[in-house]
Amino acid sequence: MYKNFAEVKSALASGRRVVDILEDYLKRIESKKQLNAFLEVFSESARQRAKEVDAKIADGTAGRLAGMIIGIKDNICYKNHKVSASSKILENFESLYTATALQRLIDEDAVIIGRLNCDEFAMGSSNENSAFGNVLNPLNEDCVPGGSSGGSAAAVAANLCTVALGSDTGGSIRQPASFTGTYGIKPTYGRISRYGLIAYASSFDQIGAFANDLEDTALVTEIMAGADEMDSTSSREEVTDYTPVLPAGKLKIAYIKECLEIGVNAHIKEAFLKLIEELKADGHEVTEVSFPYLDYMVPMYYVLTTAEASSNLSRFDGVHYGYRSPNAQGTEETYKKSRSEGFGAEVKRRIMTGTFVLSHGYYDAYYSKAQKVRRVLQEKTNEILAQADFIISPASPNVAFKRGAISEPIEMYLQDIYTVHANLTGHPAIAIPHGQKIDGLPFAVQLMGKFFKEKELFDYSKLLEKYIQ
Repeated sequence: MYKNFAEVKSALASGRRVVDILEDYLKRIESKKQLNAFLEVFSESARQRAKEVDAKIADGTAGRLAGMIIGIKDNICYKNHKVSASSKILENFESLYTATALQRLIDEDAVIIGRLNCDEFAMGSSNENSAFGNVLNPLNEDCVPGGSSGGSAAAVAANLCTVALGSDTGGSIRQPASFTGTYGIKPTYGRISRYGLIAYASSFDQIGAFANDLEDTALVTEIMAGADEMDSTSSREEVTDYTPVLPAGKLKIAYIKECLEIGVNAHIKEAFLKLIEELKADGHEVTEVSFPYLDYMVPMYYVLTTAEASSNLSRFDGVHYGYRSPNAQGTEETYKKSRSEGFGAEVKRRIMTGTFVLSHGYYDAYYSKAQKVRRVLQEKTNEILAQADFIISPASPNVAFKRGAISEPIEMYLQDIYTVHANLTGHPAIAIPHGQKIDGLPFAVQLMGKFFKEKELFDYSKLLEKYIQ
């Protein structure tokens, strides 16, 4: 099976067609359907698209992604295809337009193979919150693949598509990448348009990519990046060539000492400290820094994101579109029953929490204060990055855990303790799989860089691969 785009291009060069490669993937998806990674396979439209790309290859007009087969998280819109955010409240809803990030990949002749399961409205860290069943980790089917983009991570790890798109609000790409041994990036906030991404928390969400190698991750990120008139939060910062190149000279690296003091798996900690010593031994400048806000990050993240979710998800009301309770009579009952029946438990928990922190008498105590602390957090992070090329940490405190092993919400929220940092501050961050495994399960190292320095982040990642793979 094709592990990366280089293998796809090699197959094309040897005479295979895009339609043949697509059929190989479709057979592979069918053989691995117990993973529940795909909610829907776009067989018909993908086959038609593959024929069109073959014709463009034949006449020499094919784009940079000709032959790449891409799966999309079920919160990214694709015109005339269903999108549900893995929620009953949007079941069978068909999108009227295509997300900008996705359209840019299609314009370069990628073939979109299907929509991938996720935690409902991207709320979760294990992919156990989908209205359409759990996703299994292909490396150990008793374990979770991480969340919320668990279907995307599982699909790439199981070679069900070449690349998959996810969204990252607090670690929803990097944590499942760590659990499945794949690469996953959350770009700088505003680097990739959010137009066509079903919103969870608008000041946090970013579309990003999963892949089995660094080069594919960089290529897809580069093509998706750039300003979009449909998204006022997208940046006009120049997009350069993101192809990873080994950086010249020695690096300045910072690591936060508190990250190794809070609930991290002993084997992950040991591997991380060994990496630090190897980097030092090779002449790289590695500095331990103190970050006294680590304990506040997860609570602050959930105050702010639930507040935004409360607002964003108010549009799903049983009146305008989506699920409407068949048992409701009258306007008020339609709202209450449609939302009560349409949303899952975790989504309702976050909506209610967000409504509470925005309510009169609590707004200043929670939401307003969290926004102020968020600014402090960003300034402290910029201060560290002014003295270092990047910040390094584990991507997750643990390897993938067994399904059903974590039932307490706070314990589940703490699975994102290393990843929420980059979402709170807006910095880019990438998860790079470590070659070592713990009980057969992978884990990842996370690099967080300066605003809009994705190119440098990919270059540093290429160097880091020499130490951990």
